[in-house]
Amino acid sequence: VQLVESGGGLVQPGGSLRLSCAASGFTLSNYAVRWFRQAPGKERELVAAISSNGGLTNYADSVKGRFTISRDNAKNTVYLQMFGLKPEDTAVYYCHAWAYSASDGYTNYWGQGTQVTVSS
Repeated sequence: VQLVESGGGLVQPGGSLRLSCAASGFTLSNYAVRWFRQAPGKERELVAAISSNGGLTNYADSVKGRFTISRDNAKNTVYLQMFGLKPEDTAVYYCHAWAYSASDGYTNYWGQGTQVTVSS
């Protein structure tokens, strides 16, 4: 059972990247998913969130209009499309899947993170 992020890298300011968060060993469509990021010396912050069926999304003010979270439940994957990247977007990006049910309680999984560096 794991979440694996990919798609990070080095990009110039104004560039774009698409991060992927792929689940294995469990059905991601049963889980809401959030993307967090953590820059050196800073606390982890919530960037974007999406409901299990994709009908609801939410974004941090700092990324609204530039980032889009989406999911393809057939591929067991959630994406974070990032446009207009800024140096302050530099961080390790993590995905987090969580669900709550009366039978199983709270379950959640974290990925290992992918580095995004925005620099000229």
